[in-house]
Amino acid sequence: MRVITLQVDGLQQAVDNGLYTWLTMADADVVAIQNLRAKEYQLSDDVVYPRDFNAYFFDAEADDYSGVAILTREVPKAIMTGLAFSQCDMQGRYIQADFPHVSVGSILFPAVDAFNNLDDKLAFQKSFLEHLQKNRRKRREFIICGNFEAAHKTVDLADWQANQNSPGFLPEERAWFDQIFGPAGYVDAFREANFGENQFTWWPDAESARRNQNGWRKDYQICSPGIRQYVVDAKIENSLQFGDHAAVMIEYEFDDE
Repeated sequence: MRVITLQVDGLQQAVDNGLYTWLTMADADVVAIQNLRAKEYQLSDDVVYPRDFNAYFFDAEADDYSGVAILTREVPKAIMTGLAFSQCDMQGRYIQADFPHVSVGSILFPAVDAFNNLDDKLAFQKSFLEHLQKNRRKRREFIICGNFEAAHKTVDLADWQANQNSPGFLPEERAWFDQIFGPAGYVDAFREANFGENQFTWWPDAESARRNQNGWRKDYQICSPGIRQYVVDAKIENSLQFGDHAAVMIEYEFDDE
């Protein structure tokens, strides 16, 4: 199963620029997309009904803001939207496709912006951690993909010393990742197969991304521990042709039948 996660800066413009064609060429099985910046009814038919995928959407209540989608080659057993807390559900931040033994989610964490302050972001982290802990009691595996709006370790951003007091790399945000990949038992799937430096998915100055490596790794695929052994390849496609985030592509060597 090849799973791709990508934050776009508006799904309509990304598809107009060739996103769906690229995903087909990339041989994706499941694609998690974030930051649609449009409600489903505002998207053109070629976006809502892609030729090679089944597409599912979860809108934010506000216009031109947030929203997530998941594309699947195979029809999932079920689609779940939201996480039963208002900050997530009103802002269209989570959608999940359930297959027989594994669920794949697409999540967009809040940034510090006009809709959310730092306390809101930390509250979202807390609620999501509680959700992940509950998932561990279920008899299925999980792959959660998306923009977590934070970097975990110093290797995950270029200028970490200058960003120790910046949202996205604050001590409490990094400690949250320690909980996810520690007591909660989840795995940073990318780092299971790719230990390289300068593995970034977002750049403050997207125009200079190809000329320097002043980036952050904000986009993750985290998986439950039973999937760890099946991670065989992980890479970042940083052409940035669909927004200011790069796509994260991970190969899981199992069939969920």
